[in-house]
Amino acid sequence: MAATTKEKLIQTAHDLFYSEGFHTVGLDRILDTVGVTKTTFYNHFSSKDDLVIESLKWHDQWWQQTFRKMLRRHGGDTPRGQLLAVPEALAELFEGDDFNGCIFVNVAVQFPLPHDPAHQLAAEHKEAMEDILREIAGYAGADDPGALAEEIGLVMEGAYVTRQIARRPAVVAALRRVVTLIVEEHLGKK
Repeated sequence: MAATTKEKLIQTAHDLFYSEGFHTVGLDRILDTVGVTKTTFYNHFSSKDDLVIESLKWHDQWWQQTFRKMLRRHGGDTPRGQLLAVPEALAELFEGDDFNGCIFVNVAVQFPLPHDPAHQLAAEHKEAMEDILREIAGYAGADDPGALAEEIGLVMEGAYVTRQIARRPAVVAALRRVVTLIVEEHLGKK
């Protein structure tokens, strides 16, 4: 199925924002890449800021779905296995040639004011990711699923940033060790 003009604008903007930065990429660059006029753009969006928000919403939905699938693929059907698969899911993401960190960490840095809609979406995304981990931790029988989710969420963020900045492959091995310790602390050794 062919993408609509609006979908092409969102996807193109998303890819450019992720690889080059939200403030670096101008509207004209996006329009030239897609091959549409400003009139066509304004039929779909009220501003570049509106496009930024839509591209972040798109990424949020994509990553939540993809992350869940990765956890099942790497961790199987058991909640414990899925929690232990967090490093494998991130390793898969890190290995991509286009990995440029977490788009939501990037947007929070580029839009640092907490009341900015882009910054707020970044915060909401982080909460949604913890919700996924909390849900799985609950199914795994954790006494405090929230604490387990928060701890894994924190080490995930550290892995994202460290991998983006230092580009060290050893980040995944360290993440694997720490996630295992967290899971064993909350669920016991098995």
